[in-house]
Amino acid sequence: MGKAAFIHQHLIEDCKRGSDHARFEIYKLYSKAMFNVCYRMMNNREDAEDLLQEVFLQAFSKLDSFRYESSFGSWLKTITVRTCINAINKRKLDLVYCDEVYDQRPPEEESDAVKLTSKDILKAMEELPEGGRIVFSLYLLEGYDHGEIAQILGITESTSKSQFMRAKRRVQDILRNQQMKTA
Repeated sequence: MGKAAFIHQHLIEDCKRGSDHARFEIYKLYSKAMFNVCYRMMNNREDAEDLLQEVFLQAFSKLDSFRYESSFGSWLKTITVRTCINAINKRKLDLVYCDEVYDQRPPEEESDAVKLTSKDILKAMEELPEGGRIVFSLYLLEGYDHGEIAQILGITESTSKSQFMRAKRRVQDILRNQQMKTA
């Protein structure tokens, strides 16, 4: 076990014993990353801030169930994603998923390649419809595979894949349009 993992384990054990100082340290270590997950999924700063607080309340109340079988960050990220999905479901948003498979465009020519920053991609993601943005974020940014996304969202794996492909094409279109406006 590395030094950082040992320190985190010590903080986690102190949290389990009720130490407010340890909770604050854990919050400082993980809040920014978990806020980013919330923000990408909710596409709204206020909702993300509210959910971040809910995530940590849940995590601290469920801390006894953490068994060090994965990293604390992975465990917390799972709680974060599920909290966001639950919030979306509570709002009764219609996440429109479609099993239709569209013809894929041929790959872009290398000469058309442009340098993009992650900021450009995140900005383009804000314009995606809710369902596509969530799948896109879970797959590309959070590292879940389509099977895991299907399970989390209660959709089929092929629906996850098609939503991702449509979202990816839409992000490419948005970025291409932005490039043409600035050219």
